[in-house]
Amino acid sequence: MTSHRILVADPVSERGLEILRNEPGFTVDFKPGMSAAELTEAAADADAIVVRSGVKITRSVIEAAPKLRAVGRAGVGVDNIDVAAASERGVVVMNTPAGNTISTAEHAFSLMLSLARQIPQAHASMAAGKWERKKFGGVEIHNKTLAVLGMGRIGSEFARRAMAFGMRVLAYDPYLSASRAKLLRVELVNRIEDALAEADFITMHLPMTPETRHIINAERIALLKPGVRLINCARGGLIDEAALAAALEAGTVAGAALDVYENEPPPADHPLLSRPDVVLTPHLGASTAEAQETVGIEVAHAIRNYLVDGAVVNAVNMPSVDEKTLAQIGPFLRFGEMLGRLLSQIAPPRCEKLRIDYCGRLGELDTTLISRGVLKGFLEKAIGADQVNVVNATSLAQNLGLRLTESRPAQTSEYSDLIVVTAGTDGDQAELAGTFFGGDARIVRVNGHRVEARAEGTLLLLENTDKPGMIGAAGTLLGEKGINIAGMTLSREQVGGRAMVLLTLDSTPDDDTLRALENVDGIEVARTLRTTA
Repeated sequence: MTSHRILVADPVSERGLEILRNEPGFTVDFKPGMSAAELTEAAADADAIVVRSGVKITRSVIEAAPKLRAVGRAGVGVDNIDVAAASERGVVVMNTPAGNTISTAEHAFSLMLSLARQIPQAHASMAAGKWERKKFGGVEIHNKTLAVLGMGRIGSEFARRAMAFGMRVLAYDPYLSASRAKLLRVELVNRIEDALAEADFITMHLPMTPETRHIINAERIALLKPGVRLINCARGGLIDEAALAAALEAGTVAGAALDVYENEPPPADHPLLSRPDVVLTPHLGASTAEAQETVGIEVAHAIRNYLVDGAVVNAVNMPSVDEKTLAQIGPFLRFGEMLGRLLSQIAPPRCEKLRIDYCGRLGELDTTLISRGVLKGFLEKAIGADQVNVVNATSLAQNLGLRLTESRPAQTSEYSDLIVVTAGTDGDQAELAGTFFGGDARIVRVNGHRVEARAEGTLLLLENTDKPGMIGAAGTLLGEKGINIAGMTLSREQVGGRAMVLLTLDSTPDDDTLRALENVDGIEVARTLRTTA
């Protein structure tokens, strides 16, 4: 019988521990509260490590554990795990993305109710020996308008509870299809500003990405209805806390309830800590007995199944694939993920369809895992890179109303292997095609334009009128900004028509540079495309 040593470095539920302890051949070392040095020493002969959010699995820990095969995270985020180092060493990193859905949704909803009725403030007053009935008059949530920003698992559960309380629910999510919104019985809005302008309450359920950071800022706060109340139980940094404090001080925002913060814990002089119109909790979204038991059980099963059966569940850094299949399609797994990621950055909002065409020899293989890789890359922008993997990508796509289809066109291609990915709606679609040249991944078509660019680093996509001086103007502007062009490809529909330039850059242009490019006469679109998450 093969023996395995499991190091549990953070507190997890007793039922989760029992699953591991009851497995024949498993030895469980339950050692929460170790120092970094103690953890490195304890990991030396571990086959698997289980953590929550308190312990950091760094590169040094991974390199000190030659037998390590898996790291299980009892929770969603894997910021405390060096996933890149784990991947380099062939260590599978698995999380439990669904275990805290109900817990977080209920906590966020409790914050909304507490905010509406000033329950924490009234309790503090009573505890101080006071009786201040007139001071703590609240508002009802019945017949109020709620804006849900982000309609993933948690946002959908929050919306369901709000409707049960008689609230009108507006949903803003660029990746939620109209058909899925209809099924959820929410009113889908196209622009975040439309949701904010009508809302009496706003709840945040978005991933933290460069696009969503400070999505509620001073400019958008100025659009809010007087007396609005905000709830954030998702990610610190979605709200500009300085701008929120100013709005509370000015009285334009009636109150806020936060469970997450830009810096955790917030500093003692944080302006929100002493405000009477704010409800604060110390990141308790997943802190229920049920959620902790669920994620403990889930991570224990994941570790057991991988070590005993070789099954990979909720892996964030590798797909489930046998050696023979991997040898055939291995290079295309990462490439498919990259194509999906790039496609998400040029696709129209609220895509309902994602189609993948496999041309040439690829069409003769089982491409299921490649398709899941494409789907994973495509959903990272909507869901968050730490919450989507090749295992859960399909169900997450279904939650958003995104339908995935595969095809194998009968016509021959000029390439021996070609992947074409298309996403959008019936009336609005974006397309990318890619292949390998001499072992290098290349983009060979963008929205019908023939191009040729290495799929690496940062790409800059320019759409412009085909006239003299366009390339020179763009190159000069980039040079002035200190941005070097590593490669360039041109394509046009016809002389004087619409043209496309795809540049490979050594560094990423900032927003000011992109705006300056779009201000050049003849350049209509300037957009950076990131090949990595």
